[in-house]
Amino acid sequence: LLLADSTFCFLLSHDIAVSLLLRAVDILHAGLIPLLVLKLKTELDEIQELILDTLSNCLRVEASEALATGAITILKEKLKHSSAAIRSKAAWVLLEIGTHPEGKSMVCEEVIPVLVSLLEDTDPEVQASATGALMFATVKPQGRFSALGAEAIPPLLKLVAEETSKARLSAIKTLTMLAELPEGRKTLLDHTDTFQQCLNDPCEAVKRAAKIAISVIKWKPF
Repeated sequence: LLLADSTFCFLLSHDIAVSLLLRAVDILHAGLIPLLVLKLKTELDEIQELILDTLSNCLRVEASEALATGAITILKEKLKHSSAAIRSKAAWVLLEIGTHPEGKSMVCEEVIPVLVSLLEDTDPEVQASATGALMFATVKPQGRFSALGAEAIPPLLKLVAEETSKARLSAIKTLTMLAELPEGRKTLLDHTDTFQQCLNDPCEAVKRAAKIAISVIKWKPF
């Protein structure tokens, strides 16, 4: 499968189903990831949205080509885009990148402060995508320290407190990881009531996550 730049972008712009017809593994094997990443710099917004959707599916499988092409830097810029859809989709691609060890390290180094700023975005989808990406990044100690330094706890607590927030579960899990740091635990000890409220959430996953968060926050060494 060899497609010229113009042909591939024509397909993206005229046939939304192209990302379904071309399986992620086919796109990866065809070596199209660098092209897609670089096209994010020049294409119209609607094309960028389709490219981001395609990258999300592909980078779930393998991310090394995208990282080598400078995807982190380009996606970081897209997090500041005027379009909420592009901000949300860029954060989601970073979430997928963060599922890979090498990608998680690069997100920790370069993107966490911007993700934290998006926790207070006016668009719920952007908040949810950014929180998800932050959740994966804070699996690493480096990510936790970076998130704590970027003052992630207040906006995350706000998302946890909002019963209708799409980011509630990811926010709880992220705060649980921040509670593993002494400074994070100390701060969150004053906010256990916020997690207690989540025990009444209709979603079982939220209730389980809240219970774990409370136990981590209240943990004391012997």
